[in-house]
Amino acid sequence: MIKRIFQHFAARVLTAGLSFAVVWLTARYLGAAGRGEVSLFFTDMSGLVLLAGLVGGSSLIYLVPHRNVWHLLLPAYGWAAVVSGGGAAAVALLRPVSTSYVLHLAAVTLVQVLLSINVFLLLGRQRERAYNVLTTAQAALLAGALVVAFGPLEWPSVTAYYYANYVAYGVPWLLSTALLLRLPDAWRSRPTGFKRAQRRATARELARHSRGAQLSNLLAFANYRFGYYAVAYLADARALGILSVGVALAEAIWLIPRSTALIQYVALVNAPDKRAQTYAAFRGSRLTLLATAGAVAVLAAVPAAWLAAVFGPDFGAARSVILALAPGILINGAGMQASAYFSGTARYGVNNRAALLGLAVTVPLCLWLVPQLGMVGAAVGMSASYAASVGYMVWHYRRALGTEWRDLLPGWGDVQWVYGKVIGEAK
Repeated sequence: MIKRIFQHFAARVLTAGLSFAVVWLTARYLGAAGRGEVSLFFTDMSGLVLLAGLVGGSSLIYLVPHRNVWHLLLPAYGWAAVVSGGGAAAVALLRPVSTSYVLHLAAVTLVQVLLSINVFLLLGRQRERAYNVLTTAQAALLAGALVVAFGPLEWPSVTAYYYANYVAYGVPWLLSTALLLRLPDAWRSRPTGFKRAQRRATARELARHSRGAQLSNLLAFANYRFGYYAVAYLADARALGILSVGVALAEAIWLIPRSTALIQYVALVNAPDKRAQTYAAFRGSRLTLLATAGAVAVLAAVPAAWLAAVFGPDFGAARSVILALAPGILINGAGMQASAYFSGTARYGVNNRAALLGLAVTVPLCLWLVPQLGMVGAAVGMSASYAASVGYMVWHYRRALGTEWRDLLPGWGDVQWVYGKVIGEAK
């Protein structure tokens, strides 16, 4: 388990580094206002991707170990096409955007969703290496395409960012499709009546599981990104651009707990004894929390002058965003193990109620604080939301497993264990 977590974490570190490059490129070449436009496009796209997950998403990992890949893929693809087109049209109705924006939003969203469906199916079949390679390749292609566009092509515009996304998601989607075709699952072009009924039953099961699992993801997305829309409407694109850089840097720390949580989720859905598997993962969770706390402390110590030197003179103000987000980043990182447990045991209601509680906190706080504090008010609202959600979730997590706090929080014994492992490897 530790080796698998480390391998996945290494891939996520590389991906985070490449994502950092994208943030840097868009900030340096497009400025705070251009970075704000990119952030709003990415936020719209992320929301549509989550809606597409209402028939698919992470529930594919839960179902594919015991189902035919192709029975799951077709309904997920069909729903992806509906959401991408319909969702982009809905954005055009909700706020003034250009026709070009709507078309790019629909197309980029569709390619991203198709890729995510493929990689979830591969991950559910424990093709973790393929998952790591594909997600890393996507980030590398996006960064590389932007380097070419902003550099040799001399095309520093938001439109170049749109086209870079086609490359970044399209190539890995083709590769992942080739990997799916190599799986042993049978596909028949002319299924019998029994096969048709089986596929329909699998599609219904996918929709049922996805609704429960994805509702919590949609609510979590609202918690994470409501502040973006509040800043966009109550402040301006420049403030949103600075906020997005601070959030991107802070949330990069989540690659530590997300790596652990994802691997443990995959192990949990494939384990016959869910409780035993969770207890076995406690040490990894405590060490993950310890590493997360260290990363938060390091990021909070970065001076504003360094941020301005790296991203541009406008972005020194991002330090205030980071400081306001730091408590929430640590708290939410601590709650990811609990969230993975409830998802892995199909108890989506706990995650959904936790996310609703967080949303009930962040919406009024952001609407109250953003007019007074601007982007910092949005960051404070996010941190408060994470604290409320995680508090509720961890309380239920402890009740479900009958654990003590010492089982969840890192201690001196964990530090000694790591030290012993490091010394043992050195010898």
